[in-house]
Formats: sequence, C-alpha cells, structure tokens
Amino acid sequence: MTALEASGSVGPGSGCVPRFVLARDAGGRLCGAVPLYLKNNSHGEFIFDWSWANAAHRAGVRYYPKLVAAIPFTPATGRRLPLADDPEVDAAAVTAALLRGVRQVAQDERASSIHFLFCTEAEKQVLAAHDYFPRLSMQFHWHNRPQRPFESFDDYLTAFRSQNRKQVRKERKIAASHGLAFRTATGTELGPRDWQALRAFYVENVERHGGIAYLSDSFFDIARETLAHRLVATLAYRGSQPVAGTVNFEKGAHLYGRYWGCLDDFQMLHFELCYYRLIERAIERRQTLFEAGAQGEHKLKRGLTPSFTHSAHWIRHPGLAEAIGGFVVREAEGVVEAAAEYAQHSPFRAATDPEPDTAE
Repeated sequence: MTALEASGSVGPGSGCVPRFVLARDAGGRLCGAVPLYLKNNSHGEFIFDWSWANAAHRAGVRYYPKLVAAIPFTPATGRRLPLADDPEVDAAAVTAALLRGVRQVAQDERASSIHFLFCTEAEKQVLAAHDYFPRLSMQFHWHNRPQRPFESFDDYLTAFRSQNRKQVRKERKIAASHGLAFRTATGTELGPRDWQALRAFYVENVERHGGIAYLSDSFFDIARETLAHRLVATLAYRGSQPVAGTVNFEKGAHLYGRYWGCLDDFQMLHFELCYYRLIERAIERRQTLFEAGAQGEHKLKRGLTPSFTHSAHWIRHPGLAEAIGGFVVREAEGVVEAAAEYAQHSPFRAATDPEPDTAE
C-alpha cells in the first residue's frame, strides 16, 4: 500500500483516497486498523457493484463517494480488520471500535455505502452481525495436496484425468515451440531491462483490453526498491529481448498472480507463464496456495478449482439497502450452484480412477 501511495497510484486525483481507521489503547499503542479508501468510482475492485451504482442512479440516489476496505487493485483475500498479535488485546472491543470509526468516516464524508472486499469468511460473519450484507463470490485457486505435497509438475499431472493431462502437456509443448527462452525469477534477480519490460507488459495488456492503467510508471520503480523480494516474474525472451511476462507476489506459503502482458501473439504462452510455471514454483517451494486473480473459468482445466471469496456491504439508503440485501441472497445461491457445476468438470481423477500409465 505504501508503494501505491508513494507512486500516486492511489491518492488525490486517482479517485481512491486513503482514509485509514486506527485503534490505539490508552498508551497510544496501535491495536487494530482498517485499510479504508474513499472512492468516487468502482474501478479496480473485482467484486463489482456497477449494477448497484446504476440502479441507484436510475432511482435518483447518490452512490458516490463510497468507502472501500480493501487493498486497491488487488483481488486477494486478506484481513480487513487486522488486530495486533497480542493476547492482551480485547479483539471484540477493538473490532467494535474500528467499525464505529469506519461508520464515523462514512458520516463525515457523506459516503453512500461501505464495502469490505476480499475479507476473510470469519470477518464477514462479524460484519454481518454489525448490519453489513454478506456477499459470496468465486475465484479459481490452485491448492497443493495437504497430506502429500506434489513433488514435481509431472507428479502434479498424475492427479489429472488422462485427457486433461494430455491437453496440458500439449499446451506446454506448443508454448515451447516458439523458440523462446523462459525464466522464473524474483524481483531481486531482475535487471533494469526486465523491470522496464514488466511495466511495458502491464501497459500493453491494459490497452489491449481497453482498461485503465491504475499503476503509475513510478510504481514499478518504487516496487523495485521496496517489494523486489516479494515479486516473482515469469518471463519469455526472444534472444535477449523480453517479449512477455507476468508480475506476481508471494509471501510465505502463498503465491498471488497479478499482471500479464505480451508484445506479440504466441499460442499457449499465456497458460505457460500465468499458470504452469507458477504452479511449478509453488510446488518447488512447498507453497500451499496459488491465487491466480479474478475470474477466468479457463483456469479450471489447468487445475485451479472453484474457491469462495467474501465481502460485506453496508448501504445507507433504506430502499437501496433492501434491494441489495435481497440480491446478495439470490446471488449467493447462484454462486454455490456454479461452484458445484464447475467441480463436476474438474480435471482431477476421482479417487476410484486407475493410476495413470507412467509411459503415457
């Protein structure tokens, strides 16, 4: 978040202004916080409320500004009501104080609503008890085997059904046929040319899809100085020239996919850099979870399975609140049904299926 603010990617002029809420004890010690932002748009949130804003507009109800508790432009689950790791902290009291503070900011800023995005499921339950509507969403995540972690990518593929296993191998073979050199590296291992290429890939992909480049040029410079040890890139080179790559971040046992871009068209390269090479890294490092970002049912056949994500929402206007409250209930039913349907098409073998032929 510091890199986002220091680079101007969030702040005055970006439509996303920090309004953090902090809780301190009598001695001034920080006990909890909420990463809160005042927004005049719904860009870069990935749990979308555009239809809510449009409905409010049609009804003559002001929807912006609103407050969002999240990490800007980051569709990754994390604590939105983090507390100090101290047994002396009264968790319930500090959480209640934080929520009072958030509501006070909403009052002071005349915000129409408050949205806790990608919070934990436990936080969602706490928020539901404080008059927030719980909302259920879905992404596709890769999970390592809990009891017997995968030893290699080939070992991982043995868990696939034969048809799906052959398809993955075919895709990797096509990606390798372009004559490109592949590399997976941390930010500390990348040179200036690589960092410049990552910025170029990000901009190219945004422009290709008609999006908005939330991250400023200086964000990549600051990230190189402060976040290089967390950044993981997968890169493809034509000779010495980087032609495609991804930006990802990792912490502990978790890996988070973020941005991808390519300066030319190479069949299957997206799958190679965005999924297969990152799954390989996760396996090598015994990581347990790879969150590959928002949306994308195409991830299912690569071994990323449906996973629920959570949010909670407070709406000031009674009529709009009633409509949204009913909507999120119906929406959750649809999300659960969709997840069950996706699970039926998982690439993984059933426990009763025969072991794959190693000579396949």
